[in-house]
Amino acid sequence: MTEPTISFPGGTKAVEGIRTTPGVLARTTAPLLWVAFLATAGYTAAVFPDWPQYNWKGLLRIDGFTLLIWMTVTFFGAVVSRYGRNYLAGFRHQERFMALTLGFVGSVMLLPAAEHLALILLCWLAMGLIMSRLIGIDSGWTEAREAGRNSRRYFLSGTLLLALGAGVPAFWARAFTLQELLGALDRLPAGLVLFSAICIAAAAVIQSAIYPFHRWLLSSMTAPTPASALMHAGFVNGAGILLTLFAPLLFASDTLTLLLVIGGLTAIVSQFAKLLQVHVKHKLACSTIAQMGFMVMQCGLGFFNAAVAHLILHGFYKAYLFLSAGEGIAPTQPQASPYIRIKPLQALVVLAYGVLGAYLFMALTGKGKSWDSGIFLTLIAAITVGQVTYNFVKQNSFALWQRLLLPPVLFTAGIGLYALTFNGVTALMAQLPQVAEPQPLTAVQIGFGLVFLAGFFVMKLGIYRRFPWLYVKLMNLTQPYKQTILAANTPAR
Repeated sequence: MTEPTISFPGGTKAVEGIRTTPGVLARTTAPLLWVAFLATAGYTAAVFPDWPQYNWKGLLRIDGFTLLIWMTVTFFGAVVSRYGRNYLAGFRHQERFMALTLGFVGSVMLLPAAEHLALILLCWLAMGLIMSRLIGIDSGWTEAREAGRNSRRYFLSGTLLLALGAGVPAFWARAFTLQELLGALDRLPAGLVLFSAICIAAAAVIQSAIYPFHRWLLSSMTAPTPASALMHAGFVNGAGILLTLFAPLLFASDTLTLLLVIGGLTAIVSQFAKLLQVHVKHKLACSTIAQMGFMVMQCGLGFFNAAVAHLILHGFYKAYLFLSAGEGIAPTQPQASPYIRIKPLQALVVLAYGVLGAYLFMALTGKGKSWDSGIFLTLIAAITVGQVTYNFVKQNSFALWQRLLLPPVLFTAGIGLYALTFNGVTALMAQLPQVAEPQPLTAVQIGFGLVFLAGFFVMKLGIYRRFPWLYVKLMNLTQPYKQTILAANTPAR
């Protein structure tokens, strides 16, 4: 292999450390993960609908939920590693990136299969350490190195909280497997159950970059695009897996309302913050934080199956956005912010289609038919349908029949796809306890729902522009750590 060179006006110069051909891992990682995906998907289809449930010596457990996560993670890993082979061609750390990708995929696959609490903790620790290495993989770049260190502090803190949340009640009850611990909840003091639930929930929200733990994600833009795709499509979603595994503990501690409020506020604030960003990756990061807030919110409503369906669909969506982010960068001219004005007839069409979308959502998913927390998800479906409808009816370039026909076609297809995913995920999670228990509506939930709805309209109608202090507050809130953006002249250590 000849030494690569770069041409200069005075001749050529050899460049050290640049690979001209992909290494062994760069060539084999994607095929290996595709084989794993096809094998898992094939086995899952073969045993449908009688999902297996194996337990090996109290260490590993394989059930339908395990197979679901394995299929998801191997698919994303295969796509990202195949993209990374071309994107990182010539990068001196390409082989390290592929090794870390394999390690990350393996640790995420092991998490839902882990039965022993020590193994769950080890998987959580491995996920954080590997992701921090991916964020700071270019160790010669000061900003990348600082971003990796900063994220590692967060992930180690989350691991410590998980160790406290799972370890203290485990030693109290002498129950060191997940099933034993969940079965011993009625023997634990109420204060200890609450302490355990708060610690585990805190570990989850730190990894999902939920406010106020969001800045590590905003500071991680030094990661190569394939690493960012893996982070946003797989890593931050790990909180949904953790909360699902410990769902009975969250029910027993009565902390679901807390998750609802934390997740809902994060979803609204992040959507506000997204509108202020000019960097494409920061926009995507704020979008991810908002989606993770919505995922935690669904857990708080008692729909852990909906949260898992959401994290899978978000993984597909966000991986695509990151891997195609370069195509969306183009010179633009500053323009005035759009002013939303809706005519009475348009408002009537939006309202009618929103109601139809909500009815279709209830019919296909079964959520919202009773006076319980499922109404929140049906309301959000109606808002989403209304927003899609408005985006069409305001377009004067469309004919009248297009503005009336396209919205129901799109929201029917979208809700149908979601319902198919939701029902499939629910079937695969049938062996897990308490993954879908709608909560009775309380005054706190109703009050927060009104706040959530008001925040949505304040954002969509642009009312927030009348309050400059809010703009400044959100801009300050969404700034990455200065060491990750202002250290370009700092010498590498």
